[in-house]
Amino acid sequence: MSDLIHITLPDGSVRDVKTGTTPYDIAAAIGPGLAKAAIAARVDGELRDLGRPLEKDSSLALVTARDEADALELARHDYAHVLAEAVQSLFPGTQITFGPSTDDGFYYDFAPKDRPFTEEDLPAIEAEMRKIIAANKPLRREVWDRAQLISRWKQQGESFKAEWAAELPGDEPLTVYWSGEDWLDMCRGPHLPSTGKLDPQAFKLTRVSGAYWRGDQNNAMLSRVYGTGWLNKKQLDAHLTMLEEAAKRDHRKLAQEMDLFHLQSEAQGSVFWHPKGFRLWRALESYMRRRLDAADYQEVKTPQLMDARQWEQSGHWGKYRENMFVVPDEIPNAEEEGPVLSGKGDLMALKPMNCPAHVLIFKQGIKSYRDLPIRMAEFGCCHRNEPHGALHGIMRVRQFTQDDAHIFVREDQLVEEVRKFCELLDLVYRDLGFEDYAVKLALRPEKRFGSDEMWDKAERELREAVFASSLSDAIKAKFEELPGEGAFYAPKLEFHLTDAIGRTWQVGTIQSDRVLPERLDASYVGDDGERHRPVMLHRAILGTFERFIGILIEHHAGRFPMWLAPVQAVVATIVSDADDYAREVVRKLEAAGIRVESDLRNEKINYKVREHSLAKVPALLVVGKREAEEGTVAVRRLGDQGQSFQSLDDAIATLVAEATPPDLR
Repeated sequence: MSDLIHITLPDGSVRDVKTGTTPYDIAAAIGPGLAKAAIAARVDGELRDLGRPLEKDSSLALVTARDEADALELARHDYAHVLAEAVQSLFPGTQITFGPSTDDGFYYDFAPKDRPFTEEDLPAIEAEMRKIIAANKPLRREVWDRAQLISRWKQQGESFKAEWAAELPGDEPLTVYWSGEDWLDMCRGPHLPSTGKLDPQAFKLTRVSGAYWRGDQNNAMLSRVYGTGWLNKKQLDAHLTMLEEAAKRDHRKLAQEMDLFHLQSEAQGSVFWHPKGFRLWRALESYMRRRLDAADYQEVKTPQLMDARQWEQSGHWGKYRENMFVVPDEIPNAEEEGPVLSGKGDLMALKPMNCPAHVLIFKQGIKSYRDLPIRMAEFGCCHRNEPHGALHGIMRVRQFTQDDAHIFVREDQLVEEVRKFCELLDLVYRDLGFEDYAVKLALRPEKRFGSDEMWDKAERELREAVFASSLSDAIKAKFEELPGEGAFYAPKLEFHLTDAIGRTWQVGTIQSDRVLPERLDASYVGDDGERHRPVMLHRAILGTFERFIGILIEHHAGRFPMWLAPVQAVVATIVSDADDYAREVVRKLEAAGIRVESDLRNEKINYKVREHSLAKVPALLVVGKREAEEGTVAVRRLGDQGQSFQSLDDAIATLVAEATPPDLR
C-alpha cells in the first residue's frame, strides 16, 4: 500500500489513490458529469493540467467553466497556442516566440519568413484556428532535456525558441505541449485537455503591430498578432460592443474634436495643453485644492532636480533608476570642438516622485508629537523615462502632475488618518461621477524593505481603516487582497474605478510606509522627550492629472458635467443684426463666472449647432433679432433636439447653478 497517496477534496473528504493517478481520473470516479465539465485542477493551490499525474499527498480542487477567472486564463492561453499553430500552418517558415494571455485576450509574436503580417491576414488565420479547434486535438504536456529541446528548435529553424531555452534557469524543468501529434510549443502551462474545449465562436483576432524580440529595440522586429478570447460568444459580443463604444470615447479622438491638447514627437510623452484643455485642468485642480484645504492639508512646492545621493539614500536609485531622467551637474561645453559633456560631473535626476522632498521639508525644524498629523500636499510635476512604445495618449506619459500628498503620523493616529483619507477619496470620486469603485489591499512583495512584523502591522492597519470608514456596504463587499503586489517599502490600498462602459482603472492609492522615514532619518519628539519615527502615508486620489483627465474624457464621452466643461456655453447668432446683443449676453455670462464663447460667424445656425455639439458644449444660447428685442435667449442643450426660450436673467441663473462645483453648492 506504500504507493498510495492521500488526496483531500474541497469538502474535506480524502481519497486514497495510486501515485500517478490524474485529476481527471478522480473526476471520472466521482461522476461522468464532473469528468465532462472539468477543464483543469488546482493541486495544493497551483493550477495544473487535468491529465498531469499526482505524485504526493495533496489537496485537489477540480476547475470547471464556472470558475470563470481560471477558465478564462486557460482559454486565452490556449487561443494563443492555437493562433501560433494556425500561423505556422498557413505561413511555413514562420518562427514562433512568445504568446501570453492578457486581461481581455491574448497575443503571439512571430518572425515571418517573407513579410510582416497585416490585418488582411487575420480572416484566414481565424478560419485556420477554427479548424484546429474543431479537430479537438489533445493538448499533452512533456518534460524535455534542455539539450534535446535546443537541438530540436535549431533543427526546425526556431532560433528564437532555441535562444530562450538556452537562457532559462538551469534548475527549471523545460516543458513542452503537443497539440495532437505534429505541433508543439515550449510552455510552462497549464492548458485545457484539448483544443475542442475552446468555443470556436468566442474569439476574434483584432489587430497586428510590430514588437521587438524581448522588448529590446536593438533586437529583431517581430509581427505581433492580438486577439480577444472568451468562454462563449455572448461574452465575446459584449466585449466587442464595449470596444466599439471605447473607440467612440477615445480621449485622443475627443480631445481633437474638443481642441483640448495634442502630443507630438518633439516632446515624447509630454502634453501640449491647449487653452480649452487647460481650463478643464484648472477647474479640476481648483476643486481638488478646495477639498484639500477643507481637509487641513498644507500645500508645498519642491524642486524638480535633486542630487542622485538623495535618491540613493531613499532607495529609489536602486529600484527606479532605469525610469529616471539622469542629468550631469556640469556646464556643457559651448565650443564647437570636443564633447558636449566631460562625464566628470556629479549626477542629478529629475524627480519621478515627490516623497523624498517632502521628508526634507518635514525635517526642517524640530517636530513635536503635538504637531502630528502633518498633511503635506503637492501638485508636483514629475518625470519618468517610460519606453516610447509604452506611451499612450495622456494615459501613460513621461511628464505628469501627481495630486500627491504625504501624511506624517504617530503610530496611534494611523488608522484614523487612513479612514479620513478613504472618506475624502469617496467624496471626490462621487463628485466626479464615479460611484462604482473597488478597494484592494496590495500585500508584501517578495523583495522588500522592513521586517515581517512591520509588514504584518501595516497590512492590518490598512485593512482596519477601510472597514472603519463610512464607505458604502457595496464597496466594502468588493474589498479584495492582492498578495505580492505592494510597493517595496509598504503595503497599499488601491482604488479601482469602474467607468461608464464597465472598464476599470486603478487611480487612487494610500501606502503605509515605515521604511522611508528610517532611511531619511525623519523623527519627532514624543511626549516622553525621546525621538520617534513618524509613519509616512503616501497617498493620491486622482493619481496623475493627465491620466485622470483622460479617464474623465472617456467616462463622460466628452460630455462633462457643466462645472467641469472647458466651455460651458456658446452664444451663437442667427443673423448679424443680433451681434451686439450676443456680445452683451457674453459679457453678462462672463460676469456671472460662466466660461463662455461667442459664435458670430456668417454661417447657418444648423451648421453652428452641429459644430458646437461635436465640441461637446453643454449649452448653446441662440439669439436672433427677436431675442435681441425681447431680451431672451433660445437655449439648446447638448444631446437634446429641441430648445427652450428663457429670459436672459433666468438662463444665466440656471447656468450658474449648474456650473457651481459640487463642493460650493
